Amino acid sequence: MTTKKQKFPLYLQILIALVLGILFGIFFPDKVEYVSWLGDVFMRALKMIIVPLILTSIISGVANLGGTDNLGRLGFRTVTYYITTSIFAILTGLVLVNIFKPGVGADLGLSETVETLPVTENPLKDTLINIIPTNIFDAFVKNDMLAIIFFSLLFGFFITRINKNYSKLLVNFFNASFEAVMKLTQFIIKFTPIGIFGIIAKVVSEQDDLLELAGRLGIYMLVVLGGLFFHALITLPTIVRIFGRVNPYKLLKMMMSALLTAFSTASSSATLSLTMDCVKNKVGVSNKVASFTLPLGATVNMDGTALYEIVVALFIAQAYAVELTLSQQFIAVLSALLTSIGAAGIPMASLVMISVILAQLGLPLEGIGLIIAVDRPLDMFRTAVNVWSDSCGVVIIAKNERETLLIEKKVES
Repeated sequence: MTTKKQKFPLYLQILIALVLGILFGIFFPDKVEYVSWLGDVFMRALKMIIVPLILTSIISGVANLGGTDNLGRLGFRTVTYYITTSIFAILTGLVLVNIFKPGVGADLGLSETVETLPVTENPLKDTLINIIPTNIFDAFVKNDMLAIIFFSLLFGFFITRINKNYSKLLVNFFNASFEAVMKLTQFIIKFTPIGIFGIIAKVVSEQDDLLELAGRLGIYMLVVLGGLFFHALITLPTIVRIFGRVNPYKLLKMMMSALLTAFSTASSSATLSLTMDCVKNKVGVSNKVASFTLPLGATVNMDGTALYEIVVALFIAQAYAVELTLSQQFIAVLSALLTSIGAAGIPMASLVMISVILAQLGLPLEGIGLIIAVDRPLDMFRTAVNVWSDSCGVVIIAKNERETLLIEKKVES
């Protein structure tokens, strides 16, 4: 069985499905309805396990941590990593958009109508308040990830504070529940190539004017993609090499199936189950670290989204010939950091967050219409970067927790 996996690993199956989906979408756009349901079913299956996975993994992970010292140390390292990499991503985007100025001379006639994007006047305040759910079952129904994570953290922590007999019973229950959810996850993962084929075929068939748009928004797209690739292939690997002391490109290969799925689905939350499977079974990170950091990362660690938001905000300012001062650009950087934390891990959620940044900078909301046509393909790239950052983070934190990883054993052999 091991030889078979080595000959035809999952990431190669996904890559082939990706190529076939692109070709099908290009040459048979009128037949896509016959295969798109494969992607719909796959996405429903992934979304089905998001809440059970987050709930059981965090409660199990926190309960197994034991005391407040372990939880506090792990939480501090996790949050520090997320904030640091997000700032690096934002600064990368800020430098590139100021150097290349993709918005100067942009065709405002290309703008599309923006329909009902809700603008939140106090995004940070609302995000912090809404972390505390008034009804946890309502949070389950609405997939309110921050509220679910908050409840799970508290529940897992207080399991360690009750009678030892009860505590042991609950720890065993949630450990068993988490293992059951992971078994279900591994079953769903087997159908990933088929699902990816259906998703990509549908996405490609809907982008019939993408080449024309790429020609007119080419510099803007290149700035976004250049920033994402720089962050993914230079910044994050450097951080992994220095603070994780492992080969980042071997890690990249091990995480390839999760990254290709993130690219295809444009949803870090939907990819969480596959990310966790790769991190635990291929990289060798313990359940204690993976179950705490990955669900949190899939919700609040959005490096690619943060980079994208700062580029879009300044692109729109340049397109409308609005000169932003250094202080205004600092506000944009801070807003991109905070709104990326509040961005849902679902396709195109960042458009809502961009409207918040535009409102704070006094820029017209209609500016989003300039980039909305090419948002989906760029969304796919930035989601892959988000998941890659989560993967790097969990390895760095595991190494700082003095864990020995499978990736190191393979390097030694």
